[in-house]
Amino acid sequence: MTAPHKLRPWEAPMTSVTSPLEGRAIGLAAVPDPVFSGAMVGPGTAIDPVREPSAAVSPVDGVVVSLHPHAFVVVDSEGHGVLTHLGIDTVQLNGEGFELLVNKGDTVTRGQEVVRWNPAAVEAAGKSPVCPVVALEASADALADVQESGDVKSGDALFTWK
Repeated sequence: MTAPHKLRPWEAPMTSVTSPLEGRAIGLAAVPDPVFSGAMVGPGTAIDPVREPSAAVSPVDGVVVSLHPHAFVVVDSEGHGVLTHLGIDTVQLNGEGFELLVNKGDTVTRGQEVVRWNPAAVEAAGKSPVCPVVALEASADALADVQESGDVKSGDALFTWK
């Protein structure tokens, strides 16, 4: 009987996290909320979305483990949880202007629409439409190739979780 093959570091699975929205990558430090800008929730980046009605899509293949009108978490097969937070302080909008397109517990694929919303309406309501995309329960050195500037389309790479 042979011993099970142990993965070498370069063979370890990595999770590629893609943008749930079209807009401009700005990095977490630019998020107008100290909990996100200080990476207290976890490392990642943020998207300043285009100001038009759109749907936020899943940044990974996985299971929706948390779902609110303003935020959702998808956990992939490696156990990596990715939080997409649609705007800052948008919980105060009580779901107005957000439409859930999936249910908690659903299995989703990368790029599948999860929540429909309008960043311009969020901004008109006095809230920031900036969207943190965060690797939950990760250390900063667990991420590579973090996109912190430049235009991104929905589905473009944001970071790799090692």
